Amino acid sequence: MPNSRHPSPLGPRGYQIALSATALALLVGGCFLVLQPFLIATLWAMILVYTTWPIRNRVRAWARGSTSAAALLMTLAITLVLLAPLVVAVITMADDIVVFTELMQAKLKDGLPGAPAWLAGLPWMGERMAAYWNDLAQDSSHLLAEIKKTLPALRGFLVASGATLGHGVVQISLSILIAFFVYRDGEQAARRLDAAVAQLGGEKARHLLQVAASTVRSVVYGILGAALGQGVLAGIGFWLAGVPAATLLGVATFFLSPIPMGPVILWLPAAGWLFFQGQTGWAIFLVLWGALVVSSVDNFLKPILMSRGSDLPILFVFLGVLGGAAAFGFIGVFLGPTLLAVGQRLVQEWIAAGEKSLASTRDLQGPL
Repeated sequence: MPNSRHPSPLGPRGYQIALSATALALLVGGCFLVLQPFLIATLWAMILVYTTWPIRNRVRAWARGSTSAAALLMTLAITLVLLAPLVVAVITMADDIVVFTELMQAKLKDGLPGAPAWLAGLPWMGERMAAYWNDLAQDSSHLLAEIKKTLPALRGFLVASGATLGHGVVQISLSILIAFFVYRDGEQAARRLDAAVAQLGGEKARHLLQVAASTVRSVVYGILGAALGQGVLAGIGFWLAGVPAATLLGVATFFLSPIPMGPVILWLPAAGWLFFQGQTGWAIFLVLWGALVVSSVDNFLKPILMSRGSDLPILFVFLGVLGGAAAFGFIGVFLGPTLLAVGQRLVQEWIAAGEKSLASTRDLQGPL
């Protein structure tokens, strides 16, 4: 009578391998769940460290070769440049919201001013627009009542923006903390990464890693450097012109800088507000400051910094900012364009390698 029991195809050794693989998968999954809240901060820390690594080497030489001292000084510098302005903006944002709300309520209580004289002089629609404006200014009670209803919603939006800004402060704080350890122990980690990449993909993989690294550096220098420059210069211009909430508007310029014509959304209405307040000279100053000083950073400095490693189209920058903010939050404003630039450059390298291989094949085959 045949035996109905069949031996397992795996055997004792197969069960051992399966259990080990399952345990390893569970361990990796558990580590991912533990580290998942810090992945974005870690990625941003890696980008910051790599882009500032040459400065770190100079600081270490100045600190007589002490890696710990160099790491401490670099993290303090990043804290002063990136984190301190955001902390100041979060602290002052509550007061700015109150001032903004009270100012809007006072202006609405006084009623709309009459149409400016230059409006009627505009061709085609100028006189009609001025007449409509004056009609609203003479009897605008209904319009003002509707606008007043939107003030609480606007105030809630500003409060939510403050919460988002606070979350961004936490993310950047984590990035700076992680960056300290990477600055201190980064050389050993870089050697291991280079060896692992060479083991997995050979020289081609190492070349692609170098391409990605140079792209990251150029994009971060261009986007983040231009954003810092425009934010600082715009904040100075708002403060000199006497615009309320100058610090908050400077921080907002920092965020809008990666978007094409983004800072114009802030300084042009601010100049219009100054004009309607009767401060025509300061309004002209702010327009000239925004067009000649703030915009010059975006028009001249950013292309120079980004041209060394990436030629990212404006559409990709715009999509990277919006998509990065939606996917990664605060840091995604700068992380999104960086990732798109790296992806674009790697695809270009892959296509160029394919074209080179195809050309070599044709040369070997000779004329048909």
